[in-house]
Amino acid sequence: MKLQKLPLFSFVIPVWNEEKNISLIYDKLIEILPQINAEAEFIFINDGSTDNSLMELDKLANYDKRVRYINFSRNFGHQAALTAGLQYASGDAVVTLDCDLQDPPEVIVEMAKLWESKNYEIIYARRRNRHDNFFKKYTAILYYKILDKFSNVRIPRNVGDFRLMDKKVVDIINKMPEKARYLRGMVAWVGYRHTFVDFDRPERIHGKTGYTLSKMIKLAMDGLFNFSLLPLRAGLVMGILSIFLGIGFIIYMLIDIGINNVVYPLYKFLTVILFIFMGFSFITTWLLGEYIGRIYEEIKHRPLYIIQDMTNFEQTKK
Repeated sequence: MKLQKLPLFSFVIPVWNEEKNISLIYDKLIEILPQINAEAEFIFINDGSTDNSLMELDKLANYDKRVRYINFSRNFGHQAALTAGLQYASGDAVVTLDCDLQDPPEVIVEMAKLWESKNYEIIYARRRNRHDNFFKKYTAILYYKILDKFSNVRIPRNVGDFRLMDKKVVDIINKMPEKARYLRGMVAWVGYRHTFVDFDRPERIHGKTGYTLSKMIKLAMDGLFNFSLLPLRAGLVMGILSIFLGIGFIIYMLIDIGINNVVYPLYKFLTVILFIFMGFSFITTWLLGEYIGRIYEEIKHRPLYIIQDMTNFEQTKK
């Protein structure tokens, strides 16, 4: 009787200054392996950490040959780290999750069941709660409402980069050449059958988040510009508003002249009109500059990341 081959799960984990969390998340993933009945490879991507994360990864890789790590030459960002992990993952199913344990590995058990028994190609981990400050929480809600309304791709709300993907989905993602990566939108764009596993997001145990306000703004901009025509449409809306606002001011001034006999010199009419349309001109110039800048970044064909060294990888780059 021929034994059935166990599926291979690839766990892709970006690392940026997570020296105290690396061993913790490894232990948690080892604990759930018997429950998902699978072989595993653990792909850590050291994204230019300045603490002892690389040393911890090296210790772990020497202890367990299933642990593999990619060491970037500098910090290239979370999306670049995830992209590198996906490009080197060889699993039948690939799980991407953060190293800080705010993406609880226990959730993967349910995700694996849905992938194996229900034949879903994408299983999103959806947050029931957010441990964010007031500003971050409500700007995120507003951002996803805008993106959902104006994007031609329906991007799920309350999901981050914690997800399980079938190998066929990963293969398609790896063929996408764009440099401004927004994986949440790219995965949604692929389509395929998908579902959700809801979970309560715990507090971070050690360290602090790598997503600063500037990085969050950049990620949000990538989502808007890559998966929505809203910025171009916003220019049109602002133009229409500017025109109507200018007309409103002029009507007010004409009524004031007719009723109150107020005399407005010509330069005041011109000042109102020029001020409004100058603002409109600045906005549209900025929008065009954003798109031209992105075209410029794409045509440079620079690599998304640079690998300084790799450990425990036998396969060549896909």
